[in-house]
Amino acid sequence: MSNVLKVLELLAASDKSWEDAAAQAVKKASETLHNVKSIYIENFEAKVDDEKIVEYRINAKVTFLLD
Repeated sequence: MSNVLKVLELLAASDKSWEDAAAQAVKKASETLHNVKSIYIENFEAKVDDEKIVEYRINAKVTFLLD
């Protein structure tokens, strides 16, 4: 029997970095999803306030194995 994977689109943000936003997305997804296998970052975005980046945002697709 072959494996079946599902892809879920997530939005995540961090005040530290895009990498931290990705790590937060995987961490949060793993709380309710089992067997997370990969994350694909589609878009990077940043919120700017007073000429400084104050929030890093990503649109990501998380792939996980269905039971």
